[in-house]
Amino acid sequence: MSARAAVLDVDGTLVDTNHLHTVCWWEALRQAGHRVPMVSVLGAIGLGSSDLLEHLLGKERDREQDASLSAAHKALYATYFERLVPVEGAADLLRRLHGDGWKVVLATSAEGSELTALRAAVDADDAIDATASSDDVDEGKPAAEPVLHALELVGAESKDSVFVGDSVWDMRAARRAGVVPVGVLSGGVSRAELEKAGAEVVYADTAELLRELEHSPFGRS
Repeated sequence: MSARAAVLDVDGTLVDTNHLHTVCWWEALRQAGHRVPMVSVLGAIGLGSSDLLEHLLGKERDREQDASLSAAHKALYATYFERLVPVEGAADLLRRLHGDGWKVVLATSAEGSELTALRAAVDADDAIDATASSDDVDEGKPAAEPVLHALELVGAESKDSVFVGDSVWDMRAARRAGVVPVGVLSGGVSRAELEKAGAEVVYADTAELLRELEHSPFGRS
């Protein structure tokens, strides 16, 4: 019998960071002479750096700027590391899933000190079985690869697994991977957008998902 995987996005799903990322990307772009509305930046959060810049600036952008823009974003965002806070219920949800026999996998593009800060904010390392980075795959979300990589790390199959995320990119990636997509509103994306992108069900945040766990896709698996 294969393992059951509970794959969870981190930024905006477990840690309240999406608007911080939005401000940092907006400022990095502004410093480089790009005027991009914050609402557009927020809608791109959840994509890897290269995909985010292509989404916001287009394929014809000066790609030589990508590295400096990404570095500027990282430097700005790093100033918040000591102040990151989890979404309500995040740690309790991870521990409940782990205790119920799910293999808990974090799916994130964060690495190094950023990932350390995020895990410290969640404060539930005892319930995390693996961490899947988008850097380990050729394509990031909304491609299926990051989700499939997460499943591979714990020996799980798509049909037995659930993905929890806050962005349309999360929902599309989960659908493409054959995993049940569960959306949360804590990242700032609307219920309608998440449902249109493929969410089977949408909760306000991890706290509501935890309260409704028995009636959620986790309870039905």
